[in-house]
Amino acid sequence: MSEQLRSGPLLSVEQLKTYYPIKKGVLSRTAGYVKAVDGVSFSIYPGETLGLVGESGCGKSTIGRSIIRLEQPTEGRVIFQNENILEYTPQKMKRVRTHMQMIFQDPFSSLNPRKRVKDILAEPLMVHRMLEPDQVQNRVDQLMEMVGLSKQYKNRYPHEFSGGQRQRIGIARAIALEPKLIICDEPVSALDVSIQAQILNLLKDLQQELNLTYLFIAHGLGAIRYISDRIAVMYLGKIVEIAKTKEIFNNPQHPYTKALLSAYPSPNPRMRKRERIIIQGDVPSPANPPSGCRFHTRCPWVMDICREKEPQLKGDQHAVACFAVESPQ
Repeated sequence: MSEQLRSGPLLSVEQLKTYYPIKKGVLSRTAGYVKAVDGVSFSIYPGETLGLVGESGCGKSTIGRSIIRLEQPTEGRVIFQNENILEYTPQKMKRVRTHMQMIFQDPFSSLNPRKRVKDILAEPLMVHRMLEPDQVQNRVDQLMEMVGLSKQYKNRYPHEFSGGQRQRIGIARAIALEPKLIICDEPVSALDVSIQAQILNLLKDLQQELNLTYLFIAHGLGAIRYISDRIAVMYLGKIVEIAKTKEIFNNPQHPYTKALLSAYPSPNPRMRKRERIIIQGDVPSPANPPSGCRFHTRCPWVMDICREKEPQLKGDQHAVACFAVESPQ
């Protein structure tokens, strides 16, 4: 990690906000906004995997889609290779996407059912003119072998493959242009547990072989723990804690992180004695988030200041956004 720190981050997200308007009435006037992502900042260094974890609806996938401009952010900056790509025109973003790719959650809906696998994998090579036409099929064969599929299957359609095989095709498409950064949007959540392990091992092997950098989005703590160098914990559109994986699991600071980890079934019998933390109440609506700390309506450590002021993410190697951590009870 020290070499990564010296080289500087590959990607820096600064105060990213992505709001969706709420339309009402005959004239479809904007009555408010769903604040899916509300002021998120983090960095990813070359060769590392940053895990982004949180419950469904907290804004994890929106962050990934906003970074790659599949969703248009409302505010903020996304610095990739020292340039703010949120200011890029669509034509300039097309060039950036040779260095930044995405693996989607559903391996079936993300593949064109009317195209054979060889055409799906050849398409990015042809669009970006990475190879001469007579070299494309050789590259397709190579990509299939890299993800553990026989090149004999390249004439098949997506529906002729299993879920795990389809996700391998999605991974092959993502690495086709030799990107520097891949955003993995819950790539194993739709797969069986036994297949999840295979896909995670494949991602780790490809990372070593191709020197890839990952933003790995998931809500399963097991997958996040296995593949991530650092973990960022999200709650209702904000990052509440970020640290190295070992530090998050061994020394969680934020009450929400502690509650998440208490629900994680540890394979170590000695760790199963950890007290279960039950969070009361429901997640507030992102269209009308609570004032102050987003978590104060459900937090067992809540103080008066939590209802009035919003805590900032503070710390270097282990950053936490919590007044109770700053002033332990």
